[in-house]
Amino acid sequence: MSPRSIFAAAALAFVLATTQSRADSTAPTPQPTSHWRESSLDDYRTHLQSLTTLVEACAKARDTKACDPALVGQDDHVPLGDAPNAERRLIRYGWLRVLLSQAQDKDKEPPKPKLIPGTPHPENARPAQPTTSQLLADAETRLAHDLAQTDARPAALQPHNQERTTMAQVLSGRDFRNLESTTARDSALEKFGNWLNRLFEGAARFGARSAWIARALIGGFILVVCVGLVWGLLQLERRWRIRLVPEDRGPGSGSASARDWQLWLEDARQAAAAGLWREAIHFVYWASISRLESRRLWPADRARTPREYLALVAPEDPRKPALATLTGSFERIWYGGRPAAEGDFRNAEQIATALISGSAAPAPGAGGGDAG
Repeated sequence: MSPRSIFAAAALAFVLATTQSRADSTAPTPQPTSHWRESSLDDYRTHLQSLTTLVEACAKARDTKACDPALVGQDDHVPLGDAPNAERRLIRYGWLRVLLSQAQDKDKEPPKPKLIPGTPHPENARPAQPTTSQLLADAETRLAHDLAQTDARPAALQPHNQERTTMAQVLSGRDFRNLESTTARDSALEKFGNWLNRLFEGAARFGARSAWIARALIGGFILVVCVGLVWGLLQLERRWRIRLVPEDRGPGSGSASARDWQLWLEDARQAAAAGLWREAIHFVYWASISRLESRRLWPADRARTPREYLALVAPEDPRKPALATLTGSFERIWYGGRPAAEGDFRNAEQIATALISGSAAPAPGAGGGDAG
């Protein structure tokens, strides 16, 4: 074969292949057909009547045209009642299609009944299989029965009064005396639990496609819960350290706040007017303690020492430096026996005024009078 012939044959094969591929690509894709249809009750009755006529015609003709299974049509998806949202049921006719295929052939002569070994009597013989004609007659009966059912209305539901009375007697017994209805709190907790279950189920399904994202979501959720717990514990620890008390609890008997801080301060000024500087500083200190205690900085208790009062104040509290300066001056003069002068009282009075007014720091020069 010459090179020109080979080239022509190759070109022809290429053209044929291209044409075939275009034909395949442009060919319509067969659409899947449904084997059943949405039918109303009237459509279902009409279909049953046509099937009854089809079976009668097939039983008479017994040929391919009259017994064509394609004439049965699609299965019916029918409602079970007249309500708009009634439940539906799929009625299949596969059994009828198989029967019509068998009915295209004439009935064969039934075989002779076989006797069971050891039983010579003919009444003990095995029953013969029904013929196709008998099956067609049974099919007509079945279709007639189904058609009759479509005309029957569902019976009304009974009120069950007797059952309700019996149930009420059972629930009124001793074993059910402590039953309680579900509260709104229980319902909310149940909804929250269901939401958590759906959340983790969704994360598990999503993890099948993207495992690292699911792990990140679960890890983030656990991290948020842990941070919330730590924050709550820190708040509880701080409240315990500062020892806040409820607002409705009054001061204890003998505590500093049992006497108004204004009265303590008035006693301090009267002692200072009389030149009793040690007593004046003593009253000024307890005026400050009464004021801070009335603001619920600590529980009222007169049995504490000045250092114990100071220890109850949190380190980050801006009032602690001023209270520490006043406590040191009071301890050196009242318990240490150091003589006091007017300057010591004035410095203590400035610090007490700052604490009583809520200032963060004592007045300038506070605490310098007792340095020497």
